Amino acid sequence: MADSTKVNEQITDAVTQSNVKVLGESPAQAMGSLYQIAAQANGIAMQNAVSNQNNLNQLNPSIVAKAISMITG
Repeated sequence: MADSTKVNEQITDAVTQSNVKVLGESPAQAMGSLYQIAAQANGIAMQNAVSNQNNLNQLNPSIVAKAISMITG
């Protein structure tokens, strides 16, 4: 059987205000997460670009040497 005791209005008000606070902060929290994810993705893209450039710089001398040997051949 349900208990019919009255709950203190200050308690219900505190719970309600807490719920409103959480709901009010949700959009800002979501945008903060989105910005962090976008910044991380951008950073990883830059790291990949640097890595690819380094790999090409290591291949260039051998490509030039092969081309010279084919020309003088």
